[in-house]
Amino acid sequence: MAIDHHFEENWKAVLGKFEAKFGQDLDIQAILFLIGVQEVGQGPKKYTKDQKVELMHVAICTLLTPFGYYEIEGQDKDGWPHYKVLKPLPPLQSGEQMKLMKQAIVEYYEQHEELFV
Repeated sequence: MAIDHHFEENWKAVLGKFEAKFGQDLDIQAILFLIGVQEVGQGPKKYTKDQKVELMHVAICTLLTPFGYYEIEGQDKDGWPHYKVLKPLPPLQSGEQMKLMKQAIVEYYEQHEELFV
């Protein structure tokens, strides 16, 4: 797989923005958690381990919706969004999965930049 320098520059810039706001050494899981918290809209609070996993699931669904993999169905009584699968993810190698998530995070950031200033 060829290295896309433009993509890597964009990813590093977005990662830097997240780290400037939320602290150094964020990994993909931490960013997914932060996006999930943003999407659920309940703000920072203490979440259970299961809720943290659900927040990351919300983030993944949110991030992959523009790619046509998910569609929001609505919210439950607690205000958490629920998604339905529109098409299965293609089989991807680990590096390809990571690049897809990074690309989705970059696009999410570009659309929601005001949330992270």
